[in-house]
Amino acid sequence: MAHDFLDFDAPDETEIRREKEKAKALRKTRWWQQKTGPGICYYCRKKVLYRQITMDHLVPLARGGRSTKDNLVPCCKTCNNLKKSMMPLEWEEYMEKMKK
Repeated sequence: MAHDFLDFDAPDETEIRREKEKAKALRKTRWWQQKTGPGICYYCRKKVLYRQITMDHLVPLARGGRSTKDNLVPCCKTCNNLKKSMMPLEWEEYMEKMKK
């Protein structure tokens, strides 16, 4: 189902690279340590070993998301690989279908 309001120009590689660098810097902060401390995946809510936690952009970089504290969440590698570049609503719909 296509929505006209979701059509936009994808960010260029330079912009994506810049946002990835911001995310990399945030991984080294106390803020990220506190986010990942409990070891809980944002999506599946399962306990994850610290070294297996990944950083995910709720709104993916490829879809115009930014590396800001309100757009970054800790998640397990499985959820991160499944979510790919889905938007939050698309991910919720995907998860609902998986429950059926």
